[in-house]
Amino acid sequence: MQFFHSPLFLAVQQANIFPDSKTFADALPISGWSQVCALYDEQQPIGEALTTFISTHFTFAPKPELESLGEVANVREYIHTLWDKLARPPTQEDQGSLLALPYPYTVPGGRFNEIYYWDSYFTALGLIDHGNVEQVANMLDNFVELIEQFGHVPNGNRSYYVSRSQPPICALMVDLLWPYYHTDKQWVSRVCNALEREYAFWMAKEEAPFGGRVVVMPCGAKLNRYWDNDPSPRPESYKEDVLEAQHLSISEQHSLYRHLRAACESGWDFSSRWLANPAKLDTIRTCDIVPVDLNALMYQLETTLATCFAHLNNDTKSLHFSALAKGRKRLINKYFWNRECGQYVDWIHSDAKQSSVHSLATVVPMFVGVCNDAQALLISQALESKFLHQGGLVTTAIDSGQQWDTPNGWAPLQWFAVAGLLKYDHVDLAFDIAGRWLDMIEQSFAKSGCLLEKYNVCEPDALAGGGEYTVQQGFGWTNGVTSRFYELFKMKNSPDVLEGLFQNAMPALSE
Repeated sequence: MQFFHSPLFLAVQQANIFPDSKTFADALPISGWSQVCALYDEQQPIGEALTTFISTHFTFAPKPELESLGEVANVREYIHTLWDKLARPPTQEDQGSLLALPYPYTVPGGRFNEIYYWDSYFTALGLIDHGNVEQVANMLDNFVELIEQFGHVPNGNRSYYVSRSQPPICALMVDLLWPYYHTDKQWVSRVCNALEREYAFWMAKEEAPFGGRVVVMPCGAKLNRYWDNDPSPRPESYKEDVLEAQHLSISEQHSLYRHLRAACESGWDFSSRWLANPAKLDTIRTCDIVPVDLNALMYQLETTLATCFAHLNNDTKSLHFSALAKGRKRLINKYFWNRECGQYVDWIHSDAKQSSVHSLATVVPMFVGVCNDAQALLISQALESKFLHQGGLVTTAIDSGQQWDTPNGWAPLQWFAVAGLLKYDHVDLAFDIAGRWLDMIEQSFAKSGCLLEKYNVCEPDALAGGGEYTVQQGFGWTNGVTSRFYELFKMKNSPDVLEGLFQNAMPALSE
């Protein structure tokens, strides 16, 4: 990590040589970081000389998914063709900031030229549809390796991501692979041990005054939040962070950087969910918020651990995690459910009250099965009246200029919503959402010839905006969810549509 605090790194980022700060954070030094940093300290190049220095001593990884694919007739063929382009080989040694991984993996695409944690679950949906179960197993094996090395899965396999994780979806990956590997007790034992260690990471209590990822609720019980121990600018967004913090005191800057990093751990970077004032990014307060979707995924992690330990005949641990899951389910409905709006909302623990921001995070408790039928009905009504637009579901109803707000829609949230609605038998709305998404994707593909990371679902003819970078093409999770929606429509008129959707699900333990 010393490279990201070196005079060379700071000089390049401050000189604005690259329009995207992540470009240089991912650059590959030809002779190693220590050597090139020493050479920079000796020469002290500035201006054009600095640009020449970088081009002489660094290279950049290829992005084959951005190259021409030739004649591709339609969206399905594009997705099919792109999977190989998004695949990356295993590596035995770190390459620049890229951490070595022992198994092949699939990247999102564009500037995201590494494996990303929560992206991988949605990508896996399409890989399984493509018949590439082995690649999904490889990606989970990489996550297990990362957990064994770091105690958690980093945001991505970059050295500058190690201080934070992302929404914990290893349990969902295990669920996808269960029917293919559950008879292999060694596999079950290995993934179970990794999940248990990941659980310990999320539940670790940090020393005061910070507190880590655990929050003590008013009733004394514990829930989780997003966090990052590193209070410095993000290397991949260095100039953006420094510019945002330039008017603040040193202590305020450290707080801002931690909130920004925590929002990146959430995957929702950035959204009005985290902002005290939706118009001002410097009012971000991610660490003050207990997110409903994170705690729903923690419930999924607890139930998956209970199932795995039961499968391994460890009744003591199975009952332990089952009890934790039941307790968390009660807490989710106690603190996050808002009957007045018929949605789950976040809890602002610094104010000891629910957030007023309504977001698609409301569907994640439905996706993991912690709501009852009456709550699911209210959520479905809220989705239809407040979130549904021409191209699918908008992320929030707030137009803040941030990319995880209106008018943008994101593939992972469409999947959580559609799968959750189907679990509670709201079939018509589920297929309406999926159909709108596919119509928008196909119309966009007819113009652009590619799939993108996000879409303007309110005006599908307009390009999605917001964020710290231009919209990226590829794109792993869009491909995966779109592929799964095509598979859903194949089963639409089948009486066993629900069984077909959840054919990979692990057996549920009784309540």
